[in-house]
Amino acid sequence: MKTSGTRMIRALAVAALMVCTVMSGQGWAAKGPYKIGGIFSITGSSSFLGDPEKKSMEMAVEKINAAGGIDGHMLEPVIYDDEGDPTKAVLAANKLTSKDEVIAIVGPSLTPTTLAIIPVVEKTGVPLISCAAGIKITEPVKPLVYKTAQNDVLAVAAIYRHIKAANIKKIGIITVENAFGESGKEQLAAQAPKFGLQILQAETFGAKDTDMTAQLAKIRAAQPEALVCWGTNPGPAVVAKNVVQMNMKIPLYQSHGVASPKFIELAESAAEGILLPTGKILVADQLPETDPQKTVLKGYITEFEKRYSMPVSGFGGYAYDGINLLAAALKGTEGDKKKIAENIGKIKGFVGVTGSFTFSPEDHNGLGPDAFVMVVIKDGKWQLLK
Repeated sequence: MKTSGTRMIRALAVAALMVCTVMSGQGWAAKGPYKIGGIFSITGSSSFLGDPEKKSMEMAVEKINAAGGIDGHMLEPVIYDDEGDPTKAVLAANKLTSKDEVIAIVGPSLTPTTLAIIPVVEKTGVPLISCAAGIKITEPVKPLVYKTAQNDVLAVAAIYRHIKAANIKKIGIITVENAFGESGKEQLAAQAPKFGLQILQAETFGAKDTDMTAQLAKIRAAQPEALVCWGTNPGPAVVAKNVVQMNMKIPLYQSHGVASPKFIELAESAAEGILLPTGKILVADQLPETDPQKTVLKGYITEFEKRYSMPVSGFGGYAYDGINLLAAALKGTEGDKKKIAENIGKIKGFVGVTGSFTFSPEDHNGLGPDAFVMVVIKDGKWQLLK
């Protein structure tokens, strides 16, 4: 009896030890990864946007994971190329939200592709941080949708302030025929009276058009004092070349949609003297030491150029900021999508590559006028305008 009891006690002790060991093992086991989706225009005519965005997302994720991840969870990026096609963007969004089961998405690169996938994320409850600029992405406000690119309303105001300071009263505009161009055209028209400007002629061009001389001839006939072009490459570079070919000796302003080295490469010598609003990244070395973004910008530029041996652009910064904002919002959520979206909306004073973000229930872009500076292209380089 005593032997049987001793055996039982020993068996219970072993069982208890095994349970403690298992529990201890579970306590120390690595937590499952957080799967994060990315949709970018990595190839195609908009690859100058999507390629640096993909690279920046991967770089940011690697850095976050090296620091221990989020609450012990590593980030696992799942990235698709939509080639700038809204239909392919929707296919990618459906795949990310159903098959891949991501808890958030960063991207897409373009306004049309972003607008196309918003119904998908709203249906599935997956938070979205877009890298596109169109104001319609976040206005009206949608609970799950945010964006890091500066609003076109801010870009138009930056251009118009410069035009007004030059004592110009009459302008012509030419805008691309897609959601980005339409949004820009609306803002150009809406803000003109506030700055005392009259739009004498408004023309449009197709995203794949290779000659805009017909539209520019109509604008020239109206005799404006300046021209504003609104689009993303390659169209604006064609406009720049046509303006030179037609000897239109008036200031040419471009939108922030061409703020990358690719535009100078495409426009070649026709880029000389062009004015545009841009994030501070293109002129980071020209910023005063007191600028709160300078340290962040220098760190991102150094890391990106060392890793990829290519120049940075503000577009990559959109994705870099998107991942870092998401990382901040993920803390304490255990991957709950609703909590993630709510936490993004609570972020205030977050200094990123693109600007200082302060979100609110009324503002899901979170950037102010200080996210833009005006630059001029001189000798093939960006020069900060004081």
